[in-house]
Amino acid sequence: MKISKQAQRDARQLFRSCRVNGLLDEARVRQTVALLARQKPRGYAEILSRLHRLVKMDLEQHAARVESATPLSADLRAELTSGIKRKYGAGVSVSFAQNPELLGGLRIQVGSDLYDGSVKMRLQKLEESF
Repeated sequence: MKISKQAQRDARQLFRSCRVNGLLDEARVRQTVALLARQKPRGYAEILSRLHRLVKMDLEQHAARVESATPLSADLRAELTSGIKRKYGAGVSVSFAQNPELLGGLRIQVGSDLYDGSVKMRLQKLEESF
């Protein structure tokens, strides 16, 4: 669906107004969407579509996923969480998962950034070098 430039500008402006101290405020997003749905300004469907995309991208940038082959201790989890929050800001939510396919090491993904220190990746790189 092609979105008009005016709808893109409006969506960006609404998105910026939903941010508080650099972080997206869920209550403001809900109020904004409710107001748009109630008033139905010209091109409101396009504005909602673009606003949805902006919110989705922001949530992905502020979500970290840490994968390990074995369960991590509470101390290591706390250390990883503080390191991620130090680098990416306090608004990052960190989730931990277990992935036995990694064989060992960690795989951390924050938004589009990927830090892969797993044994599986090292073995793949070694295989590619031959």
